[in-house]
Amino acid sequence: MKRKAVPVMVALGLILLVLAGSFGVRFLERYIPSSEQADLTEIFGVTGDEVAVFLNENLQETKGLFAEDQTYLPISWINENLNERFYWDSNEKLLVYTLPDSIVYADQNTKGSSGKSLILEKGDTVYLSLGLIANYTDAEFTAYDSAVNKRVFINNNWTDKERATVVKDGNVRIKGGVRSPIATHVNEGSKVTVLDSMDKWDKIRTEDGFIGYVERRRLGETQKEASVSTFTKPVYKNITMDQPVCLVWHQVTSADGNSTFDSLIANTSGVNVISPTWYELSDNEGGFHSLADAGYVKKAHDKGLKVWALINNFSSDVNTEILMSKTSTRKKLIDSLMAEAKTYGFDGINLDFEGIKEEAGPHYIQFIRELSIPCREKGLVLSVDNYVPVAGNEFYNRKEQGIVADYVIIMGYDEHYAGGEAGSVSSIQYVEDGIKNTLKVVPKEKVINGIPFYTRIWTEGTDGKTSSSAIGIAKSKEWVTKNDVKLYWQEELGQYYGELQTEEGKKTVWLEEERSIGLKMNLIRQYDLAGVACWKLGFEPADLWDEVRLGKE
Repeated sequence: MKRKAVPVMVALGLILLVLAGSFGVRFLERYIPSSEQADLTEIFGVTGDEVAVFLNENLQETKGLFAEDQTYLPISWINENLNERFYWDSNEKLLVYTLPDSIVYADQNTKGSSGKSLILEKGDTVYLSLGLIANYTDAEFTAYDSAVNKRVFINNNWTDKERATVVKDGNVRIKGGVRSPIATHVNEGSKVTVLDSMDKWDKIRTEDGFIGYVERRRLGETQKEASVSTFTKPVYKNITMDQPVCLVWHQVTSADGNSTFDSLIANTSGVNVISPTWYELSDNEGGFHSLADAGYVKKAHDKGLKVWALINNFSSDVNTEILMSKTSTRKKLIDSLMAEAKTYGFDGINLDFEGIKEEAGPHYIQFIRELSIPCREKGLVLSVDNYVPVAGNEFYNRKEQGIVADYVIIMGYDEHYAGGEAGSVSSIQYVEDGIKNTLKVVPKEKVINGIPFYTRIWTEGTDGKTSSSAIGIAKSKEWVTKNDVKLYWQEELGQYYGELQTEEGKKTVWLEEERSIGLKMNLIRQYDLAGVACWKLGFEPADLWDEVRLGKE
């Protein structure tokens, strides 16, 4: 029996030894700290003269460039993440930065105070020096560009930081856990920024520019440290009328059109701004056709009206992207408009640039920035017409307009338009959505809501095609009366609806009249907007102004 027990005991001993060895290995793997050094090239993702970019402690896909002993960042990334006002003119190879009262220009030959280039162009990418960016940007920049793995930390989130003092030397690891590779080391007495806390580990940023994890027991108590910006933000002074704006556009298509001013304005009540459509761009070099008339301005002034001359881009000979993308062309156009203002004495400029493509957006906004400077200097009101905000027209950048321009006008109409489906020109929810979405980025003191003095009579033809004609409120009411069209109030649209069977097909109308206009005016009052703009003079019956009037006569 004893002989048989020996092999069994040996076997059990071997099994226990294997188990102990396995347990020991697992114990070592789990609890004995690793001394493996992290691959920093892999962590930062840069080699040579590339610079890793961290924004608010998050590593970016974009990489900077180290040249001339300083760090440069791509202007496209800067525009998207830090400061959209750095404008690169790729046609004239010119950097343009617009301030409230001046414009700063630089090209690839421009040097900073250190004698180093402010701009580098590598292939299709334009880079700006970190110093140049910092001069005009409300952010904190810390560059570690003398290290092998170069990196720059940028913070534009000015919330309080959690700071802690290291109370015991320790390793900073890529992940929380003693087996994770080591990124760097922290010494007792050094300071770290605590980014996140787990049960036993804290995610930190070290003073030498590493982000990783350290055991919490190696840190003292965290303390809040205020993030204070020392950047002086530019102040944009704007012109504001001392009463709500009641603007009416006067469509002038020929010199003779100016002569209709007296008869048409006599039909109004409460108007304090008139905007004649005097200027139309004529080419891609900054030229325009002018119908301006000094006598018109004098008559308007005599009646107590301000004149905001309108300029549009409606000509088929104009490509707005080509026109606006050249700095010299924008300057020529602005100088010409200022000369017109001096000659004719009008009080403001109204921009009506429609149908532009997304590619033209940055150039158009840059034009508005640049135009705002002489307007501000000469006391000219700058207003900009905009579509109701929808997903496809964010590039009109209403937020920036609301900073540099005096008034942002919502064209609260053309909900349904020629060539589209039949429907209301301006339903009440459409108008309110336009106001609410604009107010998300533009202060109410600058928002003017445009209302239609017209409606569309739609025809669903016997051939299955839909067409429409736009007619003024006065004539549309005559059409309803003449054809004995029965109208039904549609509460959800805030309009009367009517239809008529004809030989051409079914005709439908969503009528604009006193009640529907009154509802729109109520929204303007409810949201305490800067005023109303009406398209267009002469389309309205005289009694409609009882609904439109906002301020004192």
